[in-house]
Amino acid sequence: MHKNLKPFSFMLAAIMLLLTACKANITRNQDGTLTLETTITQQELQEVITDSISDPLIKNVVVSLQPGYIIVSGERQRLNDAGKTDILTFRLDLRAGSGQLVASVSKAQIDGKPIEQNRVDNWNQTIANRLSKLGPKNPNSTLQSVSITTDAVTLTWNVSS
Repeated sequence: MHKNLKPFSFMLAAIMLLLTACKANITRNQDGTLTLETTITQQELQEVITDSISDPLIKNVVVSLQPGYIIVSGERQRLNDAGKTDILTFRLDLRAGSGQLVASVSKAQIDGKPIEQNRVDNWNQTIANRLSKLGPKNPNSTLQSVSITTDAVTLTWNVSS
């Protein structure tokens, strides 16, 4: 009976991926594992980053996909003057590290002033966690690579039973 469970669990993982908002390509490897390519659109990425920043004062977040990295900008309403806004900008790099997604925010500034490191560290972790949830739900999945083009972000996963 256990022999029948492996193909079923792979098929279940594949169906779960197809039901998510992002696109997924699934390939069975010769060793029995699966390779899954999850494609995240600019709009999906923008939603994840906006949710990850989790600051009610930050509005109008815009994500610009560049070859190999992402530029993020937005407006931050001033605490002491709600009628004025400051410009938020940062660079976001994504990569695979030890089988997990690693997000690295750099050059994070509000109106040219650096954002405190503890906030940037929190954004790094939250963005990586939320983007990883768009991938396979199987605990035996490892991230192999990340590709960022001007059209989309592609995460390539290896899933074993």
